[in-house]
Amino acid sequence: MVSDGEKAFRFGVNLVLPGSRDEWVAKCRRVEELGYDVLSVADHLGIAPPFPALVLAGAVTERVRLNTFVLNAPFYNPVLLARDVAGTDQFVSGRLELGLGAGYVKAEFEAAGMPFPSAGARVDHLEFAIKELARLYADPEYAPKPVQPGGPPLMIGGRGDRLLSLAAEHAATIAFSGTAKVRDGSPLMLATADAVEERTRFVTERLAGRDAEFNLLVQFVQITDDREGALREIHARVGEMLTLDELAEAPTVLVGTVEEIAEQLVAHRARFGFSYFTVLEPNLEVLAPVVELLCRR
Repeated sequence: MVSDGEKAFRFGVNLVLPGSRDEWVAKCRRVEELGYDVLSVADHLGIAPPFPALVLAGAVTERVRLNTFVLNAPFYNPVLLARDVAGTDQFVSGRLELGLGAGYVKAEFEAAGMPFPSAGARVDHLEFAIKELARLYADPEYAPKPVQPGGPPLMIGGRGDRLLSLAAEHAATIAFSGTAKVRDGSPLMLATADAVEERTRFVTERLAGRDAEFNLLVQFVQITDDREGALREIHARVGEMLTLDELAEAPTVLVGTVEEIAEQLVAHRARFGFSYFTVLEPNLEVLAPVVELLCRR
């Protein structure tokens, strides 16, 4: 059940594993069969290119929304990006949701032969891209014309103050990384629940009453009758990133029975405002019973 003022749950899966065309088609259909609302494609080297992957996904599915989760905006010329986005929205019959971020993987910039700009410069480019897309799609003569007026709804993902301020101003969906602040270019680390809550409050204040959906990328999902034992195993893998108690409370970690995880998600919606949860591809089947349970409520 959804109480007054609460958003209905949405569930997405971010596809990150390369494979053949047949494998891609099968897993896209599986995402829809399992009841997920959104099929997302990551933007990293070594995996499927986002726009062709989404066009193929749109051809073999009927219902799921299709999302870039999230594009590394500094890799793209905004004018060329606008064309690809609009064309993709046409080819998937208006099911596209455009996720954008500032990029964070230094090694990928280096592999592409590109300099790794400062965090501020990367956010500058993201802001420029957001405004250019809006400007181009506002032109009634723009072609190719996206199916969705004004272009696909925008998701902006990240954790820094300026990026989240941009998201609060422009995005229909704000994707929180659930990660801690680290030195720019360093590996990501899980954030505590209190740190995640500080970020969601930061955005809520800047929304100033404007409606937006809050998304979280979940890193660990495990269905088990032994929640404590499973948490200890995960804690051993993440090292000193969080204490065991902090790990148990982190919204990026879903561990327990199907019913316990459903209760965790309801609690995370109440505390943080998250109504849209995305899991990584290896957890596609794992979370499915929870998706089914919550969709029946």
